[in-house]
Amino acid sequence: MARDSSATKARILAAAFDEFAEYGIAGARVDRIADTAGANKRMIYVYYGNKEGLFDQVLLQAVEQGAESVPFDAENLPRYAGAIFDHLTADPRLMRLVMWKRLERPEATALEAEAYARKAASLAAAQRDGLVDPTHDPADLLVLVLGLAQAWYTTTGGGGNPEEHRSGHRAAVVDAVARLVEVREPAPRNPAARNEGTPPRRGAGALGV
Repeated sequence: MARDSSATKARILAAAFDEFAEYGIAGARVDRIADTAGANKRMIYVYYGNKEGLFDQVLLQAVEQGAESVPFDAENLPRYAGAIFDHLTADPRLMRLVMWKRLERPEATALEAEAYARKAASLAAAQRDGLVDPTHDPADLLVLVLGLAQAWYTTTGGGGNPEEHRSGHRAAVVDAVARLVEVREPAPRNPAARNEGTPPRRGAGALGV
C-alpha cells in the first residue's frame, strides 16, 4: 500500500510540475493534474491540502534536486554559473516555475532565505581568503552571479534553446562571472604623486585614507 501511495505521489508531483510551469499557481487546475497523473482528485487534497500546498511541494522538490545537481562552490563561481546554465538547459521548465513563483509569490520562503544566507556566508569566507574579489558585498555578488547564469532564460530575445548558439551563451556566462570575481590588484592611492614626484597629501600613508 505504501508503495502504491509513493507511486501516486510521484505521478502527481510530475504532473503538477508540468501544470505549474505552464500556467502558474493561479492558472493551474487540480482536475487537469489529477487527469494527467491518473489519480483521484480527492487524493491530491488529502496529500497536499490544497493547490498552494501542492505548489510548495513541487517547488521544494525542484530546489532540493537543483541543490543536489548543482552544489554551490564559492571558490569556483564560474564553474558554478556554468553548471546552473547546464541545469536550466536540461529542463527549461525549471526557469518557468521560478518565474511564476517570483510573479505570484515574490516574498522569499524560509528555505530560500536560509539557502541564500548560507551561500552569502561562503562567499564572504572566499573573499576573506583572497579567492574572490572583495569589491562587492557577498549578497550583491551572489545576485549578480545567479543573474548572469540565468540571463539567457529571463531576457527577451536571449533564449537558451537554439543549439547552434548554446555553447556560446554558456561560454559568455562563464567568462562574465570569471571577470566579475577575479581578484583585482588594488589601484594606486595617488598615481600623480608616484609618477610625477608630487608630494603626498598630508595624512596619507599608513593611517591616512
